[in-house]
Amino acid sequence: MPWYPGSGDRHPLAPARPAARPVGRRAVLLGAAGTVLGAAGCSGGSTSPRTTSSPAPSPHTTSPATAALPRTTRWRPDGNDIDGDVKLRAVQLIEVIGTWSAGQGGAARAGARVAALGLPSGLVQQAGPLLPTADQAALQVIEAQYGGILADSASVLVVCRQWTANGSSVVAGGTTVDVRLSRAQPRWTVTALHPARPGSAAASLPGDAHRVLAHSRIELPPDAVADVRSGTIHESVLRAILQLAGAYRMYVSVIRSGHPIDVFGTTRPSDHPRGRAFDVWQINGHAVVDAATSRSLIETFMRDAAAAGSYNVGGPVLLSGGATPDQFFSDDTHHDHVHIGFSS
Repeated sequence: MPWYPGSGDRHPLAPARPAARPVGRRAVLLGAAGTVLGAAGCSGGSTSPRTTSSPAPSPHTTSPATAALPRTTRWRPDGNDIDGDVKLRAVQLIEVIGTWSAGQGGAARAGARVAALGLPSGLVQQAGPLLPTADQAALQVIEAQYGGILADSASVLVVCRQWTANGSSVVAGGTTVDVRLSRAQPRWTVTALHPARPGSAAASLPGDAHRVLAHSRIELPPDAVADVRSGTIHESVLRAILQLAGAYRMYVSVIRSGHPIDVFGTTRPSDHPRGRAFDVWQINGHAVVDAATSRSLIETFMRDAAAAGSYNVGGPVLLSGGATPDQFFSDDTHHDHVHIGFSS
């Protein structure tokens, strides 16, 4: 498929994905060894391979009687990922920085954990909100999706929740980190971390923002919630999310913060930082990247996104029949999520 100027988040050099691709069954590695993530480790299986089995609490401080770090699971790539090891490399780094037991907090100890992965310990200086002052911390990766992948470089957006404990109190929060990687031997290496920095909550919000935050069929990770609360999300995005929620249960991965400023590998601004795009990684409980997820479900969702006003819909399936030549696109970056962008 040809690239046209202004075609949203598609990279101009990225090969278009075919309308249909032979895929195998999903290979999920969660829980196979029964490992447990405690304050510094992981827990058993979950109802969804990519999320914790514990209900995700909203940010708050619990009472001393209930204070306890939740059990979490290690995230594992899907067998249908373009390059699962790139994602795994990024996720392992975020997990070891953002998880520690009593007495193991601080940048120095985090640097030692990072060095044990064979990565530069100095990366902890870029960890930002992943390293708050706390006695203990537990981190759950919700999803890792590509912000971009080329032959020798990649961006992996690691979306996570984090719980920190100080004494008898637990605070729930989380962030999204744009992890930059470059190809190396024997494994890809991490070159930089760009944690999300959503804006402060606005004094007042439009009605659609309140409806998005309250809707039972819309799942938002911490930074996406903060984005909506900041009042920086364009009304067209809010309306489209609500319209799609009338027919689907959606798990949004990224709206504004945490996404690369430019379309990865280019100098062309992405629609995300302008509050004019959102990504969906799970539809009706099915991960977009999962080979077992119905292609017709994804195709219908993409077409409904276009009908909701998106000029630029990307995903794992290349669709025809758009209102413009570049309304639909597909490439390796969008093999694991559906991108929905707006021009106004």
